[in-house]
Amino acid sequence: MREIILDTETTGLDPAEGHRIIEIGCVELLHSVPTGQTYHVYIDPQRDIPADAVKVHGITAEFLAGKPLFADIAQDFLKFIGDAKLVAHNAAFDMRFLNAELALLGLDPLDLERVVDTLSLARRRYPGASNSLDALCQRYGIDNSRRTKHGALLDAEILADVYVELLGGRQVALTFEAAVVSQRDDGAGVHLTQRPAPLASLLSQQEREAHQAFVAKLGDKALWSVYLAESQETPA
Repeated sequence: MREIILDTETTGLDPAEGHRIIEIGCVELLHSVPTGQTYHVYIDPQRDIPADAVKVHGITAEFLAGKPLFADIAQDFLKFIGDAKLVAHNAAFDMRFLNAELALLGLDPLDLERVVDTLSLARRRYPGASNSLDALCQRYGIDNSRRTKHGALLDAEILADVYVELLGGRQVALTFEAAVVSQRDDGAGVHLTQRPAPLASLLSQQEREAHQAFVAKLGDKALWSVYLAESQETPA
């Protein structure tokens, strides 16, 4: 499954007040693994950038002078994201700005149904805790030392690591079967292998005998008895 982690930097907080996008950064994931393919662009907003915004991202109007307009990069951006799922932190902010820019060009808005908000994911997983990008990096041990100011591509790269951790991390799956191939929702095969050495049983002899006595009271048609009978008939 292809996913695009994205982030934007802007001149302010609300496109309805005339604020514009000044930077877009995207990182491509395939089956939750970065492919190395990225999209990054600075954009001339054709307006001033308030000092409060410059303090956040460090991008000045002087730096952006002569950079492409959003109209110049819109098609390249849309081509890069394609029909992939879009992942952003506080996604409503980014999507509001992106759709406002597309609307100015008479282009169709991005469908919000294809968007995953990692802030919402984090809040459900850690209710009441700080779930900023920096807080999540600290929680998961992700190095964000380069993040002295907000930057769209750097934040997208960091968010890619955070997103994978929010989904459960890159842990090797365990199974009690000898060897199976599990089919994921996207059709990719995931090879699972047996634990090299079985774990020792934690049951005491007294607990085993108590269980056997309990099962004996259930009768021959009890599910446990049926399971045991079938497992004994199965060839090793």
